[in-house]
Amino acid sequence: MIDQAHAPAGLLVSAPSSGTGKTTVMLGLLRALAEDGLIVQPYKTGPDYIDPAFHRAACGRSSFNLDTWAMGPKLLGAVAARSEGADICIAEGSMGLYDGVATAGQCGFGSSAEAAMWMGWPVVLVIDVSGQAQSAAAAALGFQAYNPDVPFAGVILNRVASPRHERLARLGMEKAGLTVLGALPRRGDLALPERHLGLIQAVEHPDLEAAIADYAEFLRAHVDLQAIRAAAEGKTQGQSLIGAKTRLPKPPAQRIALAQDAAFSFAYPHLVEGWRAGGAEIMPFSPLEDEAPDERADLVWLPGGYPELHAGRLAAAERFRAGLLKHAETRPVHGECGGYMALGAALVNKEGKSHRMAGLLGLVTSYEKRKLHLGYRRVNLTAAMPGFDAGAHLFGHEFHYSTILEQPDAPLAQVTDADGNSVAETGSRRGWTTGTFFHLITAAEASE
Repeated sequence: MIDQAHAPAGLLVSAPSSGTGKTTVMLGLLRALAEDGLIVQPYKTGPDYIDPAFHRAACGRSSFNLDTWAMGPKLLGAVAARSEGADICIAEGSMGLYDGVATAGQCGFGSSAEAAMWMGWPVVLVIDVSGQAQSAAAAALGFQAYNPDVPFAGVILNRVASPRHERLARLGMEKAGLTVLGALPRRGDLALPERHLGLIQAVEHPDLEAAIADYAEFLRAHVDLQAIRAAAEGKTQGQSLIGAKTRLPKPPAQRIALAQDAAFSFAYPHLVEGWRAGGAEIMPFSPLEDEAPDERADLVWLPGGYPELHAGRLAAAERFRAGLLKHAETRPVHGECGGYMALGAALVNKEGKSHRMAGLLGLVTSYEKRKLHLGYRRVNLTAAMPGFDAGAHLFGHEFHYSTILEQPDAPLAQVTDADGNSVAETGSRRGWTTGTFFHLITAAEASE
């Protein structure tokens, strides 16, 4: 049971849009509060699977997704319960504060504002004031007024050009009745490295520890941390989580060999946490290091990632391939997105070179002509996959740039987008092997 009246203080760091610098603010804030001796529980709203690893690096505690579209009340409550033992919760929003989808999912439309209301966390809005001054206050005031039910703590001014610029922007906020929690000078060296799916992975950052320490020092110099903590203490009641029977996802097997390296790293933390909480043994292995899955495993699970960046190494990983093929003779193997592509017959990289993959499925994918596939997915399984029977209704998310050249195997599911429009990426199955382009978030919650 989750009792929000006794949950830790918290707040949500959001922005009017992507690209305003909220991730930098988030990482600096996590590290600064942790340095002050607080146990900080990080969260990420929406289906992002890259930022949580950065959060963990910043404060030493696993970050979890809060997704009001895909998750029902039981799972949201269980994810909220991961804050047990923490002094403060800090969540990072996705895209703009009110951005979501047009058709509701299990609890809402997937916006960061909804997550703030569910959790009762006041919003700290990071405003990019470059190219404006007092006018920034009009935008911030609009965000506060758009939905009066969203708790609002104040703003952090980002990319301030000069003391005069800061003074003018503060005057505008004062006139609008908005609290300014900090003002960050413009610095071109604070941007995190990116690639086509967003930020690079935390494990790939050339010097992540130094970068996060720099962010924390920057935040200390320009943001009122005491005011931030006071704003978090002003949380409101998280109405819908009170009394909810919380439940993390159940494990799909007792012993799970989980691929984990730079090519396969996009496993949602709440899934793996649920597997462990359900008594499963997680057996990590690295296909890039040519490691075979543990022979004792009941299930091999290849999550998403960047196999297209490592296609040559995967093609040459003979021990990995042999171990995978042996396992698939008698026990299930499942792949998501990048993992699905690695289970196929071949992967064509952006230069047009074809690399042999595991061959457990006939799927052939290509990055030679990139095409964005992005969005929530509603899934009705037409055949069983690990952890779910045929007929199960699942919620997931798809994000990749690959194109299917061949998919000769039987489809695994009927898949639509959030609005119910049919999606061609149905996943496929052959023998003990299944794969999907969607990343599983959870199953539909039964009403009780």
